[in-house]
Amino acid sequence: MDFQHANGAGSQPMSFDDHDDSFEDYKVPVSVEVCLKPNSVCSARQIADALARFLEGRTIRYGNGPLDLSECEDAVLLSNVESVAICDTDPLQHRLNSPLLFWQYTPRIFVYQLSEEGPADDDEGEEGVPSYRELMLPATDLAGQWEALHFDSAIQQRLLSYATSALMFADRGVDANLVAWNRVVLLYGPPGTGKTSLCKALAHKLSIRLGDRYRQGCLVEVNAHSLFSKYFSESGKLVSRLFSKITELVEEPDSLVFVLIDEVESLTSARKAAVAGSEPSDAIRAVNALLTQLDALRRFPNVMVLTTSNITQAIDVAFVDRADIKAYIGPPTLPARYEMLRGSVRELSRKGIIAEDAAQLLLPYSDAAAAAAANTAAASAAAAAAALGVLSLPNGGGGGGALPAAMQAVTSHAPDGMDATHSAAAAPPPSAADGGGAAAAAADAAAPPSAASASASAAGSLSSLLLAAAAACEGLSGRTLRKLPFLAHAGSPALTTPCGARLYLRALREAAAREQSDREQLLSG
Repeated sequence: MDFQHANGAGSQPMSFDDHDDSFEDYKVPVSVEVCLKPNSVCSARQIADALARFLEGRTIRYGNGPLDLSECEDAVLLSNVESVAICDTDPLQHRLNSPLLFWQYTPRIFVYQLSEEGPADDDEGEEGVPSYRELMLPATDLAGQWEALHFDSAIQQRLLSYATSALMFADRGVDANLVAWNRVVLLYGPPGTGKTSLCKALAHKLSIRLGDRYRQGCLVEVNAHSLFSKYFSESGKLVSRLFSKITELVEEPDSLVFVLIDEVESLTSARKAAVAGSEPSDAIRAVNALLTQLDALRRFPNVMVLTTSNITQAIDVAFVDRADIKAYIGPPTLPARYEMLRGSVRELSRKGIIAEDAAQLLLPYSDAAAAAAANTAAASAAAAAAALGVLSLPNGGGGGGALPAAMQAVTSHAPDGMDATHSAAAAPPPSAADGGGAAAAAADAAAPPSAASASASAAGSLSSLLLAAAAACEGLSGRTLRKLPFLAHAGSPALTTPCGARLYLRALREAAAREQSDREQLLSG
């Protein structure tokens, strides 16, 4: 069992290992992140031991989300812990959202404390424009951002694994002449797809995961546009001043430093323009100095450079060669759009803007898509059966008066606005030839549904509405999708507060249609 402590507020890191289980390698690793309260002074060892005792002999659900501490009676945990969450589950390790018995998993516990310090700007930039922004990690400003991001590819796990390996190789002193890596990441793609957010979330996540090795983390966000001065030879000085500050940070061996350069194409394209003669030679010297300084950072094992670009054609080949990972981040596809909107709707439900608790039970995309496909297939089968005259067979025609299987499937999933009672009323009367089986089935259908089945039915119906809204968002960026839940409420004066979930989801779909129409008009001139 592994216990690790990550720090964002001054406590000393700790790492505890106990590998006395001969079957350790056969257990599913489960990452458990423990966030301490801001005023907690409890040691990591106490928190780790207390949580380990709580998990002993306990079955958990293998899925991302908060760990249920309702049965916890440990005073240390209750008085010092802000939240406990299972994170970064892998469907290849175990089926998601299925139970894990206590002997099937090994918890990897990461204890951390969020830094409440906000970002600090450099006040020595050109004409008052800050050249960089510094943020201590793990930061309250970035809490939850990693979990809120949704991508179709496994880019998050890929970046997390890469960064962990790169920093570990450097920390172990692997000879870079024999095994080369630069600890430079380049994310590229259209604007608004979450590249910058992913970089910041990665830095936050790594500061938690590597907290047993590094006492504190720091994110230095470089303002690339501020590195060029209108005064000759000043650009190089700005670059030197910036990297002098970064070097001071990385010279602390127990500090983990992330350098984020957003829209890096503004630098590399300036170098191309300088070569073409449309920019002063000072610009090319500044960019060359920047690349040289980035290369110089390689000698420090505790630094990683994260970059983003919106225009791939403008990226300098020399810079691309320096990047270990070059990952494309495109517009969100249907599964990602659905999960983003699902998270937004659930948040509005938690805050009381949406009235129905069923919004909290919205199905994950895989379940919602499977249910939609099943309903479509059942409806098609019922339509085909009706076209063949199967539904008009007399009771004595061998059908026994019972509905065909396809029609039963349709009525078992009543459409929006039709409940099970209406479905039962639409069924033909049972015949005496079936021995009472149809009568019993009809009685069961007419019986009022249980609370659990009614809640599940409502969640399924709401999920189909949300799926339609996500489909209407085709082509919209992640940035726009994050604003859409607000625009849906603001653009529908008929919505009360709190409002019904169905009404809100319809408003969400209408807001997506309006956004698409506005964009088409804007692009058409």
